[in-house]
Amino acid sequence: MENAGTLRQRAPWLGIGVLVLAGSAFPLAWHYLVSYPRENWQVDLEVYREGARAVVSGFPLYDVRTVQPQFLPFTYPPFAAFTALPLLIAPFAVMGWAWTVLQCALLWWTVGIAFRPFLRRFGHRAGLAQGVLAAGGVWLLPVSDGVRFGQVNAVIVALCLWDVTRRSREDGSWQGGSGVGVALAAAVKLTPGVFWLHWAFTRRWKVLITSIGAAALVTVASWLLLPPASATYWTDALLDPERLGPNGGTSNQSLRGVLLRIGPDQDSLLFTAINLLLVVAVLAAALPLARRFDRLGEPVAVVAVVGMTAYLISPVSWVHHMHWGVVVIGAVLGDGRDLRRAAVALAGAVLLWIRMPWWGANLLAGDEVPNALARVVQNSYSWWALLALLALWLLVARRQPVPDAEPEPEAVLTGR
Repeated sequence: MENAGTLRQRAPWLGIGVLVLAGSAFPLAWHYLVSYPRENWQVDLEVYREGARAVVSGFPLYDVRTVQPQFLPFTYPPFAAFTALPLLIAPFAVMGWAWTVLQCALLWWTVGIAFRPFLRRFGHRAGLAQGVLAAGGVWLLPVSDGVRFGQVNAVIVALCLWDVTRRSREDGSWQGGSGVGVALAAAVKLTPGVFWLHWAFTRRWKVLITSIGAAALVTVASWLLLPPASATYWTDALLDPERLGPNGGTSNQSLRGVLLRIGPDQDSLLFTAINLLLVVAVLAAALPLARRFDRLGEPVAVVAVVGMTAYLISPVSWVHHMHWGVVVIGAVLGDGRDLRRAAVALAGAVLLWIRMPWWGANLLAGDEVPNALARVVQNSYSWWALLALLALWLLVARRQPVPDAEPEPEAVLTGR
């Protein structure tokens, strides 16, 4: 526990760090919440809010459409509509600002966990350093797009990071996760379910069973409260990725999205085979890497690997889903003493700051560069995710010795 004197030393720098983040985020928030066209205002937050309104009014959840010109459907599991009920307590304009503040607060917290080894070097000034990093992070394209659309990615990433990096209150040791945070995240948005594959691969059965059980509990409860909507989602809406929008557009940066742009016809057997082969290849590389970080006691790197895996293998991964990149940059940077790791982390941040997928789309529309090169730029977030896995292996995992004897997973969890 920190003593009162240490807390008093840190408090002013913490306050300054918060002000730095607020000063950086305010122009972005003003642009998207004040100057932005009203017809494009917080369009994803409106989807969540309309889903909650359907629950209250009894309107069929998966027939919901937002107002013109978007006409966006509700695409999440029924449980997500229940979690969105607080969005109804105030006018939409108020909730848009409140949601933006929440995203910035969660970014602050995520930076504090993901960059912890680096922040420790600043002593009682760590709060200022955290504010500076978060102030830069809010301008990364995936994060700023989250503010633009009123997205839920900051919540999903924070829940998973909180879960996997939790430590024992007794001795401060890492326990490998409780499973509950991932369960709630997966019940809202299915992609965090990749953590279940990781826990199965590392034989963390207690965490796996707890997580799947918690997700099943809230899902069954949602089914009992909304049986028609649940039946519609699990038998129809879930199986129709086109409900999410045009899957072959630049915004979809998953491996499937890349294939839709450059591969064979999506209805062909060849497309299905290539997509399946790519998914298996990513899992075959990523799951052993995540297990290695698990054995090394590097939970932030575990989240980074699993987050990139989910991004790549999901049928649809929009640009703003790359919010996981904040965790990746922190895991690659470490304490910042290794210049190679620091350089790669900085390069990764720069690539997420510039609008590379849209640059590629613009290049395709012209004839200044060959189409093949333009496609590489257009699909840059898929490349970023793959290179992130490679960097985590070469710069972090490979350079650390794995303990000779791997403890039994349940012994790790119980502290025996």
